[in-house]
Amino acid sequence: MKKNLEFSVFLIFALSFSLFAQSAPQKVTDTNTPLHALQPDYPVPYGPAKAEDIKAILNRIYTYLDFSTPAKVIDSKSKTEITDMTKLTGDALFEPGIFRLISYEWGVTYGAMILAGEATGDDKFTDYTLKRMALIADVAKYFRANTPAGQGRNNPAGSVLDPRALDDAGSMCAAMIKSLNTNRNLVLRPYIDNYIEYISKKQLRLQDGTLARNRPQPSTLWLDDLYMSVPALAQMGKLTGSNDYFEDACRQVIQFSQRMFNKEKGVYMHGWVEDMEPHPEFYWARCNGWALLAMTELLDAMPSGYPMKKDILDQYRAHVKGLALYQSGSGFWHQLMDRNDSYLETSATAIFTYCIAHGVNMGWIDAKAYGPVAVLGWNAVQTKVNNQGQVEGTCVGTGMAFDPAFYYHRPVNVAAAHGYGPVIMAGAEMLKLIKYYEIIINDSAVMFYKLGTDWRNYR
Repeated sequence: MKKNLEFSVFLIFALSFSLFAQSAPQKVTDTNTPLHALQPDYPVPYGPAKAEDIKAILNRIYTYLDFSTPAKVIDSKSKTEITDMTKLTGDALFEPGIFRLISYEWGVTYGAMILAGEATGDDKFTDYTLKRMALIADVAKYFRANTPAGQGRNNPAGSVLDPRALDDAGSMCAAMIKSLNTNRNLVLRPYIDNYIEYISKKQLRLQDGTLARNRPQPSTLWLDDLYMSVPALAQMGKLTGSNDYFEDACRQVIQFSQRMFNKEKGVYMHGWVEDMEPHPEFYWARCNGWALLAMTELLDAMPSGYPMKKDILDQYRAHVKGLALYQSGSGFWHQLMDRNDSYLETSATAIFTYCIAHGVNMGWIDAKAYGPVAVLGWNAVQTKVNNQGQVEGTCVGTGMAFDPAFYYHRPVNVAAAHGYGPVIMAGAEMLKLIKYYEIIINDSAVMFYKLGTDWRNYR
């Protein structure tokens, strides 16, 4: 009896030990596990996105923006909608939304919606822009005919009729030309000509023709102004066939770069003042985005044989090379790119993602070297589009400073209009990128191959 009891106890112990051994996690060692294949704990998704996931994000942003920027004109006194544009009065205004229909930020968004329409094949994106551009043209036409001389700013289309800064003119001008090219809506042409007249002949310039501002110091260059001028000049050159616009656009890129591009770091400082020496160099991310986007749009617009195109392409490549060195392990770029204790910023990351993906798609830069940069950038950006379609983590509008605290502590806000167009552009270009290349996780890392390549030969 005692023997049987001892045997039973032994059997229970043996079975329990066996079950424990089976349930206990196996200790990972170099001999039982291919350690190089362990899944890292990435802070953002790793690897190429799927087309349906990109489209879902673009659709979410579209739904939010379509609601947040109503394409309506109302009577400011009665608050009723005016649907017949022949019955506009001096009390007409655009129905207020979360974002303004006329701004440089929304010029970016209008162009982005056209790109999204091309990339997705969904006309709602293109119609978003065309509908609002037609509305702006109707309102501008009325107030141009019915505003007393010298009071051109005192109406909803004031900055269209009487631009007084590059912020008023450049981005909206480029967007109008893109709209005109899309549906040949020639009612936009007078406002395009008015914008380009301001950029070409009225904006302050240095003696060598470089576009400048008397803010916050006399004869100041803002890197942002490359975007506020160059795309409009480039689009006008393409529209008219006049090389004068291309020459001016190229001159701006080259002369800004001579003063503001740090060749050792491969990035631009934000501001330059003519009589200032030395220049504190603050490498603000979004102004670098505007510069790269300006070069990207100029390269797209210039004829293939244009003499200065190689110079612009060389500068674009030098900038991309520098930017890639500052991308963080999360895929974002920092607010001040060379200062890792400054916050991660969405709008600049989206602009860089678009421009680098577009450069890869156009063959301007090596897909193997820079394709993974774009993939990682998009994976970061898409995490900042919330369930409502709002873009989070975008720095608000920003002036120029010569101290770090200013940049470190700029607020972020979902109402910062600067983030929406760039995120839409990035998503649209990523749809092309994943279609043009075999993007594979090979040996745990993102790799780019030409379509039709049997990448298994390289495992």
